Amino acid sequence: MKSRRAKVLHEVAGRPMLAWVLAAVAGADVSHTVVVVGHGAEGVSAILPDGVDTAVQEEQLGTGHATQIGLSALDPGVTTVLVLCGDAPLVDSDVIAALLLSHTEAGRAATMVTTVLGDPGGYGRVVRGPDGEVARVVEAKDATPEELAVTEINTGVFAFDRAELESALGRVGRDNAQGEAYLPDTLGLVEGAVGAVIAAPEVALGINDRTDLAACEAVLQDRMRGALMRAGVTMPDPSAVYLEPGVEVGMDSVLLPGTHLRGSTSVGVGCQIGPGTTLENTVVGDGARVVSSHAYDAEVGADCEVGPFAYLRPGARLERGAKAGTFVEMKNAVIGAGAKVPHLSYVGDADVGERSNIGAGNITANYDGFRKHRTVIGARVKTGSDCVFVAPVEIGDDAMTGAGSIITDDVPAGALGIARERQSVIEGFTAKASARAQAAARESDEGGTHS
Repeated sequence: MKSRRAKVLHEVAGRPMLAWVLAAVAGADVSHTVVVVGHGAEGVSAILPDGVDTAVQEEQLGTGHATQIGLSALDPGVTTVLVLCGDAPLVDSDVIAALLLSHTEAGRAATMVTTVLGDPGGYGRVVRGPDGEVARVVEAKDATPEELAVTEINTGVFAFDRAELESALGRVGRDNAQGEAYLPDTLGLVEGAVGAVIAAPEVALGINDRTDLAACEAVLQDRMRGALMRAGVTMPDPSAVYLEPGVEVGMDSVLLPGTHLRGSTSVGVGCQIGPGTTLENTVVGDGARVVSSHAYDAEVGADCEVGPFAYLRPGARLERGAKAGTFVEMKNAVIGAGAKVPHLSYVGDADVGERSNIGAGNITANYDGFRKHRTVIGARVKTGSDCVFVAPVEIGDDAMTGAGSIITDDVPAGALGIARERQSVIEGFTAKASARAQAAARESDEGGTHS
């Protein structure tokens, strides 16, 4: 991976690749999960959900050795053991459930997930016996030319009878090209039948470098986009929409190109999001429209308008029908129902009442260099352009402020607050100033000639 991070911590579609595997396992309703950690153990352990245990593999001596380490930490009462790779995020709960069902119904010693590839490359080949059951798996580096011609390959997902697995692991050798104990070698050592469940080819896609990472990202994005579109969401160009697994979008909503929905973002019914919009951990109500904007840990109410080029920071909340317009930034602010902040304004640590209109270029000056203070603007207030509200300050209901005012004191309900110098007009100023400048230039030139 050419990285300082453990491979399984690299994110795919917003999750560490290991988290995708664990989510698939959890969805199959297993009773106990153990993650075998080695390189980067501390970082890997930090992302594990509650109830998932770890076992440390001090020396990396192969997948068979890793499985032995994991078994030592597994609940002794577990009789069926599921083994997966942490760098294969495309395995899903349905595949695992099908594997376990086939394994338990047939009463086999082991069952594996396989797939068929036109070009098997470096994958281990599945060799079947005359009865159609799996005889063994041969790693590509150790395979004969005849075995390399096999197109059915090992995906690295197995179910074992625990007693059979433990017995076979004790007899696995390391006489191979890599000098490692291979888990698939146990298949030829167990006392009983070994079956296979054939899955889609994408299940085999593991991650060994950044190109594999991108390939898995593409598959997971297609899965999530497809699920939303089948649920009634429109995407004119699905390839230009990026999702994460916690995202929800209501039917009849439209996601336009350049839309990124991350974290626990929830979009309501009949919304339009994008183009060029990023929402992270943000709730968007029914019928809202968010255009070319960014929102993080924010809430956009029903029928609101946001953007273009708005920036909603954590704690920003727009109530029904409110507007955050062009080049507007909001943070820790509540914008009341029907209120508008149309353009070029910063509203931070503030409350704006219903149906108020904040003029262009307004700023709530919320920070005195040491502490944050709150601005409270009442209902149906109209503020002039280029006003600064120096918090803490309160503007009463139905009040107004004059353009260019710096408001430092409260403005009572229904009053007009103006805080600016009286304008002065000097007649003929431009001509007089020009004449003075020309005279000064002449004097400068004459002084240079005499010298």
